[in-house]
Amino acid sequence: MIADFSEWFYGEFGYNLPMEQLINLINHRLPESLLHYTLWLHVTPGELLVALGLVLAAITLNWLLRRPLLRWAKHRLYRHRRESFYRLLYRRLESIFRPLRLLLTVYLFKKAVEIFVAGGWIDTLFFVLYWLFLFWWLYEITKFLLYLTLSAKIKRQKEARAELYNLFLNITRVFLAFLFIILVLSRLGVDLTALITSLGIGGAIIGLGAKDTITNFLDSVRLVSEDAFRQGDWIETDKVEGFVTEMGLTSTKIRTFDNALVTVPNSVLANTYVKNWTRRMVGRRIKFYLRLKLTTDTRELERVIYEIHEMLDSHPDIVNKNKLRYIRRMKRTYENGLFNLEDRYGVRRTLLVYLDEIGEYSLNILVYAFSISVNWEEWLRVKQDVIKKILKIVEESSLELAVPREEILLETREKEDGSFSV
Repeated sequence: MIADFSEWFYGEFGYNLPMEQLINLINHRLPESLLHYTLWLHVTPGELLVALGLVLAAITLNWLLRRPLLRWAKHRLYRHRRESFYRLLYRRLESIFRPLRLLLTVYLFKKAVEIFVAGGWIDTLFFVLYWLFLFWWLYEITKFLLYLTLSAKIKRQKEARAELYNLFLNITRVFLAFLFIILVLSRLGVDLTALITSLGIGGAIIGLGAKDTITNFLDSVRLVSEDAFRQGDWIETDKVEGFVTEMGLTSTKIRTFDNALVTVPNSVLANTYVKNWTRRMVGRRIKFYLRLKLTTDTRELERVIYEIHEMLDSHPDIVNKNKLRYIRRMKRTYENGLFNLEDRYGVRRTLLVYLDEIGEYSLNILVYAFSISVNWEEWLRVKQDVIKKILKIVEESSLELAVPREEILLETREKEDGSFSV
């Protein structure tokens, strides 16, 4: 059935056009002396002129579609750029247009070639090119529709998973390539039924050889279904840390902080822990120890701890239990749910300031809080501001910051002559 359909499609592309009538008409209008001079080439002037005209038409059409017509179409689309459909079509127009332009160009070249050579490997070659450009165009159309759907979801502020679209796009590409190979094999006269039957043992051998590839593909589906991370997320494993740039069929590409691109097989990511730093809605941790000189002035110590706590509690960029009222409303809504809302969406608002331990040379006060923003640069700004205000509180108290120190004990000994030595 595939072979019949491909033969019909191939025939419909113009192999039955009355080209001979045009060639004969040109030959009848030319003088016989000109026909005599072209006999040694085994072609007629009409054939040469028609072939040359088709080649020039192919070159001209390719130039018109690639330059003036494409510019005109993009100019028309640019006037409607406020609408997402036209804006996206403007960006993808050249990619969508290219396979159609090449298809028409190859068609005219084919008509020129078949004047001199017909059948055999020439037909097979152009058959392959026709279907190649057609499947290429279908792939570009699929990509455009997927991007259009993704853009519409983002515009409506709905959750859009780019990696899911990329996975579907990769599957579409593999499916079209598989279908193209079947059509080519059918054109070459290969018995597909016998080929599939013979792939029993061969398929098992290939399957064993491609075991890792199949495992990586299944793990990519697993990663997408489990929603462990998405494109653009900052993730960390035991060997790599960075931002996910692309999730493919068999591997995931990660851009590290030193700007290197690391390709990790999906089976590795699916079978190891993945720390996702992006999955935090509110709260990036600020944790450090304030080390003060050893003292027994507990009243002053309690006052400093209290002032630090009050400073953090009133800080506009630090999370506390009284902020984020919408979280409290959501928590009441889901209080009987199956999951903890704060853990699910990454909300932290713990605020702790306590004397945690007595060190060898200092009293260690634990400062533990969360900034509202999870952005790294904003977090650094908030942390810096918190440290400066804590130093100000210590400066206004009678306490002092502790520094490591060592005590050296020197032993003196009296010599025989009555002097002393260390």
